[in-house]
Amino acid sequence: MTTLTLTPVRTSDRRPLGVTVAAALLALVVLTALLAPWIAPYAPDAIDLSASLAGTSGDHLLGTDSSGQDLLSRVLHGARGSLVAPVLLLAVAALLGVTLGVLAAWRGGWTDALVSRLTDVMYAFPGLLFTVLIIAVFGTGTTTSVLALGLAYTPTVAKYTRSLALAEARKPYVDAYRVQGMGGARICARHLVPNLARAVVGYLVVLFGEALMSLATLSYLGFGAQPPSSDWGLMVQEGQAAVVQGALLPALVPGTAIALVVVSFNVVGVWAADRLGRQAL
Repeated sequence: MTTLTLTPVRTSDRRPLGVTVAAALLALVVLTALLAPWIAPYAPDAIDLSASLAGTSGDHLLGTDSSGQDLLSRVLHGARGSLVAPVLLLAVAALLGVTLGVLAAWRGGWTDALVSRLTDVMYAFPGLLFTVLIIAVFGTGTTTSVLALGLAYTPTVAKYTRSLALAEARKPYVDAYRVQGMGGARICARHLVPNLARAVVGYLVVLFGEALMSLATLSYLGFGAQPPSSDWGLMVQEGQAAVVQGALLPALVPGTAIALVVVSFNVVGVWAADRLGRQAL
């Protein structure tokens, strides 16, 4: 008699449908951002006052703004900057945050206390207000916004990295390398930090949506990207005046793009962080 053995499939290894849909949407956004110069029907700064606030049509699939600029073309061209800026922001935060977190966990003592007090002070200060103060000193623009928000996100990354590094530094392989005479800086650079990479990357993916929203908020307030940029946050701010005239598309189109990308990154980010975190154990 033949016995049929069934191997259970772990549901945790399956990618949920929502994650698949969100990932497909993000892939589509990235692809259109890369191909924007070739697939956009118009130049992003092409003005046609005769088509001001036009609705959806064959010539303008998503309508136009008050200057007659095609909204589809502007959203496609603005996707590149709206996606690249959060990556640069998180790169700055990761460079500073991981360095501070690992340093605090490895050295301990007064170094740990100093880093902890510094991050606590920055936590007590609203991140957006801190960013606006930096912009007030160094001027508006995308570069300043990215650097300012990178500093504002540093304490969050530093605290998360410190908690991971404290547990990692207690593992036997660290003592083994110390017995072999390997210095602390070399152990951290070659072994400890790479072992934290999966969990940190997963956490940064979760933060991406928030970073994109923060940059869009600064552009909306007039502190980030400046005209004639096609930044999504700036487009929402420019389209706000048209709402009074009954034209919703100039603000609705870029606002919807921001919402879809942020929600998609949150869905994919939480799933990816969980997967990377379990693989790092």
